[in-house]
Amino acid sequence: MTALMEQTVLPGNPGGAVGQRRFDHLLDVLNAPGGLTVEAGGQSAELPDELRQLLLAALTTLASGTAVTLTPQRTQLTTQEAADILGISRPTLVRLLSEGEIPSTRPGRHRRIQLVDVLAYQQRIREQREDALDRLSAPEPTAPGPDGFTATR
Repeated sequence: MTALMEQTVLPGNPGGAVGQRRFDHLLDVLNAPGGLTVEAGGQSAELPDELRQLLLAALTTLASGTAVTLTPQRTQLTTQEAADILGISRPTLVRLLSEGEIPSTRPGRHRRIQLVDVLAYQQRIREQREDALDRLSAPEPTAPGPDGFTATR
């Protein structure tokens, strides 16, 4: 099994005007419409949109003064790897798999989970939490009084 390596990049002098202008210029380039071509050493290549979005997210985060960590992920995960991504215990993940909350396969003795399914579950949970918070923070409707007006005091 190949070891997956994380790489963390710390923001450079976040308060510096020169550094901020460089970040702003790069953000403008990445946000510009149309294709983006990268050139180096006399060679050029078109930057795929997925990589462009990744660079844009990383650069935006670095420009705000926050470090960025890039963690490669395989597309097929073990139960422990999936649990680590979700921030839950492996037994909790296995329960979710058994209940059908997250699809999985069992090619042999061990379960395997697709990264896309783990990320989809994570997004579903995030949306459910946001909906619950929206419902909780919404003002309660008040019933109008007998005269058709809502009492305010």
